[in-house]
Amino acid sequence: MTEQTTKKRPVWFWELFEPGQHGAGRDLAALRAGLGRDAWSVPEMWRLYRAEIPEDQARRGTVTPALEAEHATLTLFALHQQSMAKSMHAKGPDLGVALFRLRQSEQFRDHPEALDQRVGAAATATSTKELVYHLRGLVTLLRGQSIPLDYNRLHRDIRDWDTPEGRIRVRQAWGISYFVWRASEKPEAE
Repeated sequence: MTEQTTKKRPVWFWELFEPGQHGAGRDLAALRAGLGRDAWSVPEMWRLYRAEIPEDQARRGTVTPALEAEHATLTLFALHQQSMAKSMHAKGPDLGVALFRLRQSEQFRDHPEALDQRVGAAATATSTKELVYHLRGLVTLLRGQSIPLDYNRLHRDIRDWDTPEGRIRVRQAWGISYFVWRASEKPEAE
C-alpha cells in the first residue's frame, strides 16, 4: 500500500472576506486596481494572492495559469463586493444560476434577450482575457441586483477556460444552469 499525499487547496481571499471588517475597503480597492491588468502587476494585490507557485516557476518569475485565474477572480470579486453589506461569495450558485436569477429580475424580465446576448458573448470568448472582459460587465449587473455567486466555482471555471476541454465543460455547465433552468420557469400565480 502506498501512501498518497493530499495537497490542501488555499483558502481564498473571497472565502475569508467579511464586509465591514477593518481594512476590508482598502483590500477591495487594491483588488479593483487590478481590473484589466496582468497578475503581479499591482503591488497592492501581492499580499492577497493565495495560489501556490512551483519553485522553479517562482525563480523564473513565471505567472502560472492558476495565478492568472486567481487574479481575475479576485478582481471580479472586488468589483462585485463594492459597496455591498453582505458577501457576494456564496457557496453553490455557479455563474449560470446567478445569471438566471438576474434574468428573472425586474431589470431583464421584459427584455431578457439583452442579457442573453451578453451571456452569449462571454460563453463564446476564445481566450481567458476576453472571457474576463465579458465577466466584468456581467458581474457589474449582478452587483446591481445584489445577486451573489460561488467564487470558488468561478475561479475553477476561469482556470479551466485556458484549455479547449475546459472551455467545453464550463460552457456546458453555464448553459445548463442558465437555459435549462429557464425552461422550467413556473408561471407566476395570478
